Amino acid sequence: MPLNDVPWTRPVTIRLQCGLERTFTGVYDALDFLENEWPLRNGERHERAVKNCRGAINGVVPAVLAREAFIAACLEAGMPAVMLPWKARPNRHPMRPQRTASL
Repeated sequence: MPLNDVPWTRPVTIRLQCGLERTFTGVYDALDFLENEWPLRNGERHERAVKNCRGAINGVVPAVLAREAFIAACLEAGMPAVMLPWKARPNRHPMRPQRTASL
């Protein structure tokens, strides 16, 4: 991971146009993909995603906005996000023992 990367709290998995899936864990990965491997160069959402990712790396834009802009750009280019099931957090408080009635 590059030193200037801004990790996302939840990775984004995209289904590429060739059918493969690729997971992005932070802003730097997404920006590299947007600038070097993007299939469309003139999309409005692509430009917004590049701007937001650069802003997030520079600390001006929240990472969550860059993440959402990246997902929107992928949808615009025909690469949908793959929705993975959310892993529930483990219960931090153990269940209370059941009380039994005293007779």
